[in-house]
Amino acid sequence: MFERFRDNFFNFINSRLIVLTLVVLLMGGVLIHRVFVLQIVNGENYLNEFSLKIKKERSIPSSRGKIFDRNGKLLAYNDLAYSVTIEDVYESDKNKNKNLNATLLETIHIIEGNGDSVISDFNIFLDKNGEYAFSVSDTKLLRFLADIYGHASIDSLKEKEKNATPQDVIDFMATNYGIGERTDPDDRTTFVPGKGYTKEEVLKLVIIRYAMSANSFQKYIPTTIATDVSEKTVAAVKENNDALLGIDIAEDTIRRYVDGTYFSHIIGYTGKISSEELKSLNEETSQGGDDEGRYEMNDTVGKSGIEKVMETYLQGEKGRETIYVDNLGKEIDSEGRVEPVAGNDVYLSLDADLQEAIYNILEQSIAGLLLEKIENIKEFNLAPNAKTSGIRIPIDDVYFALFNNNVINLDHLASPGAEENEKAVYEAFRQKKEKVWNWLTQELYQDRTPYNQLKEEYQSYESYIVTNLLINDTRVLKVDTSDEVYRTWTEEETISLSEFLEYAIAQNWVDVSRLDMDTQYADSSEVFDRLAEYISQELEKTSFYKKLYKYMIRDNSISGKQVCLVLIEQQIVSVSEEQRAALENGSVSAYQFMRKLIENLQITPAQLALDPFSGSCVVVDPNTGEVLALVSYPSYDNNKLANGIDAEYYASLQNDLSLPLWDYATQMRSAPGSTYKMVVASAALMDGIINLSSTVDCVGTFTRYSDTVMRCWNRSGHGNLNVTEAITHSCNYFFYEMGYRFGQSGDPESGTDFNLANERMREYADLYGLTEKSGIEIEESAPQFSLVNPSQSAIGQGEHNYTTVGLARYVATVANSGTCYNLSLLDKVTDRSGNLLKDFSPEVRNTIEMPTSYWDAIHRGMRGVVEAKKYFVDSGIIAAGKTGTAEESKTRPPHAVFVGYAPFDKPEIALATRIGNGYSSDYAAQISCKVMQYYFNPDREEEIISGTANHLEAVTSAGD
Repeated sequence: MFERFRDNFFNFINSRLIVLTLVVLLMGGVLIHRVFVLQIVNGENYLNEFSLKIKKERSIPSSRGKIFDRNGKLLAYNDLAYSVTIEDVYESDKNKNKNLNATLLETIHIIEGNGDSVISDFNIFLDKNGEYAFSVSDTKLLRFLADIYGHASIDSLKEKEKNATPQDVIDFMATNYGIGERTDPDDRTTFVPGKGYTKEEVLKLVIIRYAMSANSFQKYIPTTIATDVSEKTVAAVKENNDALLGIDIAEDTIRRYVDGTYFSHIIGYTGKISSEELKSLNEETSQGGDDEGRYEMNDTVGKSGIEKVMETYLQGEKGRETIYVDNLGKEIDSEGRVEPVAGNDVYLSLDADLQEAIYNILEQSIAGLLLEKIENIKEFNLAPNAKTSGIRIPIDDVYFALFNNNVINLDHLASPGAEENEKAVYEAFRQKKEKVWNWLTQELYQDRTPYNQLKEEYQSYESYIVTNLLINDTRVLKVDTSDEVYRTWTEEETISLSEFLEYAIAQNWVDVSRLDMDTQYADSSEVFDRLAEYISQELEKTSFYKKLYKYMIRDNSISGKQVCLVLIEQQIVSVSEEQRAALENGSVSAYQFMRKLIENLQITPAQLALDPFSGSCVVVDPNTGEVLALVSYPSYDNNKLANGIDAEYYASLQNDLSLPLWDYATQMRSAPGSTYKMVVASAALMDGIINLSSTVDCVGTFTRYSDTVMRCWNRSGHGNLNVTEAITHSCNYFFYEMGYRFGQSGDPESGTDFNLANERMREYADLYGLTEKSGIEIEESAPQFSLVNPSQSAIGQGEHNYTTVGLARYVATVANSGTCYNLSLLDKVTDRSGNLLKDFSPEVRNTIEMPTSYWDAIHRGMRGVVEAKKYFVDSGIIAAGKTGTAEESKTRPPHAVFVGYAPFDKPEIALATRIGNGYSSDYAAQISCKVMQYYFNPDREEEIISGTANHLEAVTSAGD
């Protein structure tokens, strides 16, 4: 038995099972010991230090390059600032949105409580009616909607998405981000977007959450909530740091523009990169292979102007580092840092001092011209067939302009903080509004007065409702413009508004889907009622009620004195107590008071947006093709658009009737008027149509065309003139004759071939660069050459349309006797150490090979123009030039144009000046004279730029 026990024991010990059991027990012991050490002995330490390490590559932004003028004057730079940021460190559970939104809202209140603002770089804002509105339109709006709804291309947008309203977009995003509440806590389908928040809070949360979503794939990169915040905000955020999960303060750089208003159209501004820009810039900077370019979705890039044109030079190269983040996306370690390389510096060809001086000269001079045309009358009606240069501006139009162009804050009139005159104006408006609506209701349902029997005031209201509101803005009406009844409404004007709307309903022109009604069983009367209700609702959202102020001022429901006092109460203007008292007691009239405000530029031409209110001037070095100044008035503050667009400010610019975003120097086109005559003179001489001794007898009336009578500005005629004299006296008759002769191929009495004549003139227009853009690097409108009656074209009318910068290149070519440059705004690019990387020298486009005697004849003609002007003679500047008046409208004054150069015998500068709707070319010439005075005598700056309106000399001659 013992032997059996022994054998069994040894068999058991030697068995594989026991070996395996022992091994398992041993390993288990080791594991238990290890776990004991980890969890018991060192558990607390490991718990504190434990994190799931995830390796990430992070880019380090570079510093954007600076922009200087030709003399090294700083125009754009980066400034250190504090930003409030958030990292998405929130657990992805059902409470994430609730917790994240609560933290953001508390942070917003802290930021705004200390006088700072959160980011507003979004294409939706709250308008004056407290409704969401888009700040962009057309293609930009479609691109925005595509990004919102997650489409790579606008072509992928569904019809419903394309037609989404601002409220639709906000509701969609608020739902995605959990900004709202459920009416039933247990039912997700009862979620109401925005519930429990104000509209302002919803918009701000949506903007920040949308910015965070751009970083969703790299949570360890923080999203900016507010930038350039005060030290108070920094302190408040840090004090509440424990309660504000993910919120932090970061050092940042923001783009600053020195005296930005003077240069905004040229320099442009920066902003967050779009998906399309990301793609194109990465394609541009890619080196091939695995290199995908150096841009990322969170980058800031140039959005317009030189900032955009020179983006790849200014951007610099990002640094890189490897970081490790924990399972919450929090950075815990880093290594392998490669420092970023700063962007290069760009030098422009501009002279900053000259640029600023010309802007001020333009504003002062346009203000002076405006004052000359303002009269103390209530209305002005131009007599039939009278010249538009005789238009005058009633003072009532000035008062109304302050309302119409949003100078006076209409919302504040009805606010609790409104002062005495504000309240009185608002009460008058409220009564007028009620009266107009009662009239409209009665007109729709009872009176049915034919349009042509209404007073002018009520005609304007009805026209606005049909054309602006129902057809253009909301597109509720889709009319057949060839329909007889529609033509009766628009042309004969013998039917009433209600009759027209009833007919539109009967013809199914009304898009009832936009009226938000059940149309299955609706009859025409129900549709009419709903349409009337719709008109009432939609008028509140438009600028319609501004029109009421026009007629309130006209019928003295609002006085000029009240308008002036509202300006003071809203602190739009600042006056002394004595000046206010004089206005109130009547010792100074409202007319005199308003003129003084314009005189002192407290109210500017841009604010009024009454003709004239815009101007441009381009100065070129005719010896190099470098642009020394390129000025557009009015302008805007590009500091408010850099570092993220302020949507409300951007919308205000778009709604400004003076169009400050429009570059009047490079984008506005107009006929050149008589400034075009040097092109025709060159063509006539070079093609042998005339020689230097040839004369044309100007008898005042040109009758070569059987169906068209043309007149010289001098109705009695100039008599016999050669080409030099024709330029000096700007004789239209002479150049009518040249245009006619260009089209003759044989017998002088056989008539003229329009195509042949225009083609011969076009050849020389091309030599002067007038058939192509000027070459400047920023956006520019293409020129348009006239192909109509060659005699009209020969005096710079017809269909000719050129930019101011295009005319500047043209006159620079005249000044240097035939070298046409592709103009440039750029001088050079250097690295941060000042080493030259690239030099920009304007290229010669072409040269005009013309005998010196011909050039001398043209130059003498231009010299004669200037010699006849007393202000040029008094200035002491020996210059040459040509005036031009561009008549383009029967209801607005003509544009005023001047081109010239100085000194006459050895030109240093050539310039083109245009005043939009500036009445007479002589005014443009006077402004140009002041520009030349400043250029050659900058030490007289205080005399030339006074800071007050510059009263221009009255025009004594009708000629150009």
